[in-house]
Amino acid sequence: MIVVAARSAAQGRMAGLVTHLGVATGSAFHALALALGLSKLFLAVPYAYDLVRYLGAAYLLYLAWQAFTGGNSFSVKSPGSKQKSLLVIFKQGLISNILNPKVALFYLALFPQFLDPANGSVAVQIIALAIILQVVGLGVHGVVIWLAGSMSLLLSNGRVFAKWSRYFLGAVFGGLAARLIFDGQR
Repeated sequence: MIVVAARSAAQGRMAGLVTHLGVATGSAFHALALALGLSKLFLAVPYAYDLVRYLGAAYLLYLAWQAFTGGNSFSVKSPGSKQKSLLVIFKQGLISNILNPKVALFYLALFPQFLDPANGSVAVQIIALAIILQVVGLGVHGVVIWLAGSMSLLLSNGRVFAKWSRYFLGAVFGGLAARLIFDGQR
């Protein structure tokens, strides 16, 4: 939610929505991994969890560096570059969520409480729960995108805001990376 809010505040509602779509696609990846039994790998092989955690932190640090140095994916300048930038924003949301092992552990901890093998395929039940979670997530993120995007619209009149919004986004990415690095294994 912080990434979606920061992106919306820094680059507007469309960027926030595209970030949400990337994050939601990453969540769908984790739900599918759970349905296939792959998420249990993190419990069976703790090093796999650490590997994904450090890869995720490295990617977030890369995004922070891009934001601080003014990487072109953090400013949508011309109509011709807008599509490419939105695609880059989507990929950033997707990759940052796929490389976050805590999402997999969240699904692994939450979903089994609602599964009943007597009610049919567990994989289908997982997908149904994931769809419900996606709909709720869109509602919550929609409010966050609208509010943070409104802030962006109010303050977007000058270069100073553009510069500081990139720094804010970089600080968010850096903070999330630090949390992944220094947070306990589970």
